Amino acid sequence: MMRNTFYKIFLMLAAVILSINIFAQKDKVEKTGLKLGVQSYTFHKFTFQEAVDKTRQLGLDYIEVYYGQPLGEGMKGTMDFRMDKKTRKQVQKYAKSKGVKIIASGVIICKDKGEWKQLFEFADAMEIEIITCEPEYGHLKYVDKMANKYKIDVAIHNHPKPSNYWKPELFLEATKGLSNRIGVCADVGHWARMGLDPVECLKKVEGKIKSLHFKDIKEETEGERHDVIWGTGALDLKGMLNELKRQKFEGVFSIEYEHNWMKSVPDIRKSIRYFNELKEKDILK
Repeated sequence: MMRNTFYKIFLMLAAVILSINIFAQKDKVEKTGLKLGVQSYTFHKFTFQEAVDKTRQLGLDYIEVYYGQPLGEGMKGTMDFRMDKKTRKQVQKYAKSKGVKIIASGVIICKDKGEWKQLFEFADAMEIEIITCEPEYGHLKYVDKMANKYKIDVAIHNHPKPSNYWKPELFLEATKGLSNRIGVCADVGHWARMGLDPVECLKKVEGKIKSLHFKDIKEETEGERHDVIWGTGALDLKGMLNELKRQKFEGVFSIEYEHNWMKSVPDIRKSIRYFNELKEKDILK
């Protein structure tokens, strides 16, 4: 009996300490002016519910959902902009119950205007602020029209070749004449994998950045240039963060960690710690 009592007290104290650490970390992140969250593809080996739980465990308030992720216990199907109203409400309720906001969704390419319309209707109903996508050039004007109708920003992502937007110049040329609702989701790792300088790329799309898929990647060797803990890889994170600071960027900053899939939370926690250390050194103030 005595042992059980001590065990219960230990668990209660552990929960309190964890809560204190989470809120302290959250306060540091919020003071940067950036909406730091997770791209749920980071947890694609898990369900949507588990991805939300891990986001909360990391002390973060925002998640960018990707389409195709199994939803989890008590919910049918996968994350899909075609889901029925009942499932949509279950998804919203679960995220809100954990204190996590679904702020963005993607990356997605729709096949026609009908799908784009359905996607924007879904995003509107879910209170999603940013749609991350790679539209066909012929769909851009219609996407711009929908973005303004629903007042939802569009962040065009840069997958590697043969993506239509693998370098900034392609985005800038394709979106000439479109409204300010159309901007960039800057995947800094993909730029580097294409032999581009992410800092220079950020400069080229100044004023257009809606969100980032932020990461550090392995040094260039014969192996895969997979993601690594921030500050331990090949990318100039300080240079990128200083450039974003210069641009007064205060948008969505999605952590996308595509490595160590089953046990990535400790790595991501170290990346957040590195981010906070840069802030303390006046990089982000």
